[in-house]
Amino acid sequence: MIMMKKTARSNAYTYALVIISFIIVQLLIKGGYISSSLQGQLVPICAYVVMAVSLNLTVGILGELSLGHAGFMSVGAFAGVVACISLENVIPITLLRVIVSMITGALCAGVAGVIIGVPVLRLKGDYLAIVTLAFGEIIKNIINCLYVGIDQLGLHVSFLTDANSLNLAPGGRVLIDGPLGITGIPKLSTFTMGFVLILITLFIVLNLIDSRAGRAIMALRDNRIAAESVGIHVTKYKMMAFVTSAALAGAAGTLFAMNFSTIIATKFSFNTSILVLVFVVLGGLGNIRGSIIAATVLTVLPEMLRQFNTYRMLLYAVVLILMMIATNNDVLKGHLENLRERLLPANYRKGKKGAENG
Repeated sequence: MIMMKKTARSNAYTYALVIISFIIVQLLIKGGYISSSLQGQLVPICAYVVMAVSLNLTVGILGELSLGHAGFMSVGAFAGVVACISLENVIPITLLRVIVSMITGALCAGVAGVIIGVPVLRLKGDYLAIVTLAFGEIIKNIINCLYVGIDQLGLHVSFLTDANSLNLAPGGRVLIDGPLGITGIPKLSTFTMGFVLILITLFIVLNLIDSRAGRAIMALRDNRIAAESVGIHVTKYKMMAFVTSAALAGAAGTLFAMNFSTIIATKFSFNTSILVLVFVVLGGLGNIRGSIIAATVLTVLPEMLRQFNTYRMLLYAVVLILMMIATNNDVLKGHLENLRERLLPANYRKGKKGAENG
């Protein structure tokens, strides 16, 4: 029997985790075991999973600390919603319009990634983190000053004092109303769409990691000087990881925004970037499966603790600290490894070692 390679087997486990989780949730929904409030969290969970996986590409695989991921999410959210509303009469099919909107959000966020990546990726460490943090705040303030409307003549854009500066024809509609954001958004996002977006994200990220480009990106993370000495183009591969991460965040932003009737720029603040970074760190740098689990648990946990309203955030913080201690405890990891060896059959372990050696 031909054994799967270690990376292929690990990727298969990741896909299986997502698919099985989706099936279980669907069965629980049909059985009435999931409350309406928790069902309302399913699309945001999918969006945060995509955000965590995409940020892990930058932080865990590339090894660069980025604190502006919410900025790319914001670009994708507003660009995608504007595209969705603008194409309402052109593309009457809802699913197709959502797909086009997500692609638009991803492309706009990717362009923003290129614009910010060219100067920023020359920096390292704390300097890179500070500049990406500033980028997220700049995007938020630009959107707060942005007015966009649509009429028979097309889109109108203004950075003046209010929506009246758009000079819309009768029957025109204001889409982005400065600090008031976008209202009247069609709530088109579904859990199934989020599930599909997660699978697409995993396909892109896992295949990139396992490719020649992915090995070059990890070589830059481990030792930039050694990587440059063997001819690896630093800027090319850094931009590849950074822009891919930004584009996926933009698609997640579109999915997230179309789950609400109203979105404002402050919803994608610095706190959102830190939250996604917590998902990545808690799940493990470079551990894609860990990012999925951490994003899901930490999004659901506050909702489950809502009945303890007074101490909810205190309990959330305590659980977070305990999980961080547990995941970074070498003794606990050793016990878990011994438990796995006892539970798994001996022939499976032999086959696994043979596949790794092969």
